Amino acid sequence: MLRSWSKGAYSALSRTSRPVSLHPRGVPSGATRRSVQIQSAASAAADRVPLRKQLKQEAKAIREQKRLRKESEEASRQAWELTVGIEIHAQLDTEAKLFSRAPTSTSHVPNSNVALFDLAFPGSQPEFQVATLLPALRAALALNCQVQTVSRFDRKHYFYQDQPAGYQITQYYEPFARHGFVDLYDYDGIAPEDGDHIRVDIKQVQLEQDTAKSQEYPPASQLLDFNRVSHPLIEIITMPQIHTPATAAACVRKLQAILLSCGAVTTGMELGGLRADVNVSIRRRGEAPGQCQYDGVSGLGQRTEIKNLSSFKAVEDAIVAEKNRQIAVLESGGVIEGETRGWTIGSTETRRLRGKEGAVDYRYMPDPDIPSLILGEDLVSSLKTSLPTAPDSLVAQLTGPGFGLSIDDAKPLIELDDGARLEYYLDVVETLRSQTPDRDPEAHVALARMAANWVLHELGGLLTKTDHSWSAQVVPAQALADLVQSLNEKRITGSVAKQVLAAIFEGDSRPVSRLLEEENLLLRPMSREEYVALAEEVLAQRPEMVEQIRRKNQLGKIGWFLGQMMRLGEKGRVEASKAQEVLHELILGKQ
Repeated sequence: MLRSWSKGAYSALSRTSRPVSLHPRGVPSGATRRSVQIQSAASAAADRVPLRKQLKQEAKAIREQKRLRKESEEASRQAWELTVGIEIHAQLDTEAKLFSRAPTSTSHVPNSNVALFDLAFPGSQPEFQVATLLPALRAALALNCQVQTVSRFDRKHYFYQDQPAGYQITQYYEPFARHGFVDLYDYDGIAPEDGDHIRVDIKQVQLEQDTAKSQEYPPASQLLDFNRVSHPLIEIITMPQIHTPATAAACVRKLQAILLSCGAVTTGMELGGLRADVNVSIRRRGEAPGQCQYDGVSGLGQRTEIKNLSSFKAVEDAIVAEKNRQIAVLESGGVIEGETRGWTIGSTETRRLRGKEGAVDYRYMPDPDIPSLILGEDLVSSLKTSLPTAPDSLVAQLTGPGFGLSIDDAKPLIELDDGARLEYYLDVVETLRSQTPDRDPEAHVALARMAANWVLHELGGLLTKTDHSWSAQVVPAQALADLVQSLNEKRITGSVAKQVLAAIFEGDSRPVSRLLEEENLLLRPMSREEYVALAEEVLAQRPEMVEQIRRKNQLGKIGWFLGQMMRLGEKGRVEASKAQEVLHELILGKQ
């Protein structure tokens, strides 16, 4: 074997153009070994990729993956039609529970606000609290529903630890309100493919009682707080007319805004006062309609229900995840089962909870202990005329000729702090207009826009920075109006106005006029010569930057010089607009 190998090796070597000297034992000599090591090092160096280049390649690969995934999702969206129906459960703003006189506060000691009927104590009877009907009626009217003069209560049977009676009292067959609608616009955040406006019909609004609150303590303990049992709820059931996840989230957001605006509820999703269930189904476009039907709509795919979604983002993300799951099942030849599924914030998939119950499973029956609910037309008419302005009407008012706000400013004013921010803003504007009644309409609009900027951005920024909850008393409306007026009349600069606002925010209770005088903050206008001298001083600090601006037209760098002028100039005297004008003139030769 050794001789045979040696002969073959010699033959192979004899065919090479340059002989290689070998160690007697077949190991390369020292010089050759170093040559091999150098070649290996060079090869390794060639294989190494600089970290910056590697990061760029990885980022490019991630972008490409996102692009391909987006294209795949778009193709999937085109191939399949998504249909969504929503059920909203909202706690009504009432002092008593629906069928007992126990208070509705859920912040008290657990199980301290409980009546015998709430616990299904044998022999206890329901006692309908008429006052709970008022916020429910306001909600139904605000949602454009037809209020039914006669409605009835039913028992919905199911057995779970949070339901002591073994059934929930609701209105299934004859609810107190039907046939409403909610209008969604592009500024509500609907999907672009839904256009500028979409109307979602509301099948019915029904009264029902809430269940107990469950608190899990791993690994195996679960405690129940019955304070929430029989808290009055309304359930709002939309028709399955939504076809995009973003529009579904926008619909929940809009419903919450309407309920808060009419005083029907005290809190929204963020504090647990509103929960959403979504029914999701898909079917392939162009195929024969499916056999499934719900809420009177036929031709849909088999639906699944995702329960207890507690945020707008959860609504959108859960629908996307469930849509993708159903598409994957159908494209692999599977069948969608009617079931109830759950969603955990941060996850990418819905999870099965149980099979989907139907009307037969719940064994609905009229409640024999509760008489029919009969409403008078005078009550409904009175509530209809006393409803506050709807959110859409407020948007139209704020963006109209009286205020002239952009939609980006109008929407937050309406939605922030359950309407308290809007009331504050209107107080500021009213104060400004009362101080200058002889101004023309355009001047009043300019003041309204300026006030919105200070309420939302300057004051809002201080609230965010300090993590301070909203209160109209932090900076009184009169103080902010005086501040805006002083700025508008150019008696102070913008930087001084921010300084004064921060002082008031931190507790300075002096009137604005007195504060400005005592702190020597009133504007003493600078002459043009003073502006030019100050500008030349700061330009001399960075001549190379001046040259870059001139040669490369890098106008953004002028802001640095402007900041230097504001810093070096006498406090409260430098006006940014005039300083910028002089800088442009000196650097670019433009008047």
